[in-house]
Amino acid sequence: MNFDDLTLRQSFAPGGVLRASINLGNPILANKDAATGEPFGVSVDLARAFAGELGVELELVVFDTAGKSVQAVRDERADFGFFAIDPLRGERIAFTAPYVLIEGFYLVRDDSPIRTNADVDHPHNRIAVGNGSAYDLFLTRELKAAQIVRTPTSPAVVQTFIDDALEVAAGIRQQLEADAMNLPGLRMLDERFMVIRQAMGLPKSRGPAAAHALDEFVEEMKASGFVAEALARHGIAGASVAPTPDASA
Repeated sequence: MNFDDLTLRQSFAPGGVLRASINLGNPILANKDAATGEPFGVSVDLARAFAGELGVELELVVFDTAGKSVQAVRDERADFGFFAIDPLRGERIAFTAPYVLIEGFYLVRDDSPIRTNADVDHPHNRIAVGNGSAYDLFLTRELKAAQIVRTPTSPAVVQTFIDDALEVAAGIRQQLEADAMNLPGLRMLDERFMVIRQAMGLPKSRGPAAAHALDEFVEEMKASGFVAEALARHGIAGASVAPTPDASA
């Protein structure tokens, strides 16, 4: 893909500046430097690399939740972003193939009768989940009996689970593991309830050529080792680089 193509640059950055929607609610992908307040992480590295490919200035548009980050791209207040692939989001956003795979797990108290994922979906169980997150969208579709309690942000899930004496917390494996280490009396269930496919995405209104270019960029970043190196550089454990799609499939 010729990233020097003027038409392509205008598709991505019609205002002359490439605006990347960054979600700080997923610590696997982005965080904020405590000293400078600047965002950093895998998604930030990819955003900068893509702006470099296009030869345009980059602006980071930062949000504290996935829902807000998605909405900014839907509304074209940002030109692209980093999201978990989901059919509801895909109505207005064109996704690339995933670049990172993340696991979603359940967290309960040590004395909870819940032992397996199958024990979760019952009317007496209340599940804390970040509002608008990939877990929220997935569990809203999949759960038939349990009640979903939505927290303002994903990092607030475990604290809400504790404060409101809920039965289950759902979220990113790494975040739940860290919370369980810091808070006594908690345990994670043994198996994941979903695999989150993290991808880049842009408004469908930007056209198929732009969508194809972004997808090619993601595949190049995976094949070159850029994504794996970024995960290692930021100390991200537990997330894996997504495999390249089978061209024959």
